[in-house]
Order: sequence, then structure tokens, then C-alpha cells
Amino acid sequence: MAQLELWMQALVEFMRAHQEWAIPIVFLVAFCECVAVLSWLVPATVFFTAFGAAAGASGLNLIPLAAAASAGAGCGFWISYWAGLVLGPRVDHHWPFTKNPELLARGHAFFEKWGVASILIGHFFGPLRAVIAIVAGIVQMPFWPFQIANWIASTVWGFALLYGAGRLAEFMTK
Repeated sequence: MAQLELWMQALVEFMRAHQEWAIPIVFLVAFCECVAVLSWLVPATVFFTAFGAAAGASGLNLIPLAAAASAGAGCGFWISYWAGLVLGPRVDHHWPFTKNPELLARGHAFFEKWGVASILIGHFFGPLRAVIAIVAGIVQMPFWPFQIANWIASTVWGFALLYGAGRLAEFMTK
């Protein structure tokens, strides 16, 4: 984990030096964070907090960056939802669910309890973020309720993490 944090710090430094790459990198990190399998490999919360603070302290425009994070998150959840629709209950025959079947079971139980609200809540809790969209696809949640909840949550998530950390850093440097 320490190695991953070092890698993320290097990425933040790269983005400070090469600001033209900031928007595509932010989109890609958010996308990976919200795709079911990749979510376990990408610590986007740490990245967005660090990068948002660095961007805010250096005076970068935070709105396009937060919008890129929101768009990446929404697209990542959409892909996970689609994978759940396509694979259905067979998803538990694929890695990482073969090694951790309880993840899918907990995600399913949470979804059954909270319904559409689970999509909104799922963006903000790492273990849920990794499975809740794929569970929505598995149970064939209707497309539009999923997408509405997904894009609302993705926008709030992207702006809260990146824009919030950036504004706080701007305030602290003044």
C-alpha cells in the first residue's frame, strides 16, 4: 500500500508539472475507481484528495477537474452495471468474486435493503463502490433509475472529493 501511495504522489507531481494532462488523468482515475474489478486497485479517494489540494493551492481551475472526475465515475459505474446485465448471476464465477464471494453477497443484501438509494450511497463507500453497480445490473435494475442515481452520485462524489479538497487548500493557503 505504501508503494501505491508513492505512485499516486508521483502522479500528482506529474500533473502539477503537466497541467494539460490533468483532465484526462482525473477522468481515467475516477473511471478505474468506479469499475467493479479495477476499484480494488485504484485508490482514487487518496489521489483526488491529494490532487485537489495541490490543484487548489496552485490556483488551477477546479470545476473542469471535478467535472472530469464526475464523468469518469459515472462512466465506470455504467460499465459495471452493463457487466452485471451481461454476465448476470454468472459474475460470481469470475475473479475477484471467486476469491471473495462475500463481497457480492454483501453488495446484494445492501442493494435489496436500499434499492435505488444504494447507488447513491455506494459511490461514497469503497467496499460498496466496488460491487453495487454490478449488483444493480445482475438484478436488472431498470436503466433510467440506475442512470439518474448514478449520475447524481457521480457528480456529488467528484465535486465533493476534488473540488472540496481544492477549495479547502485554497482557503488554507490564503
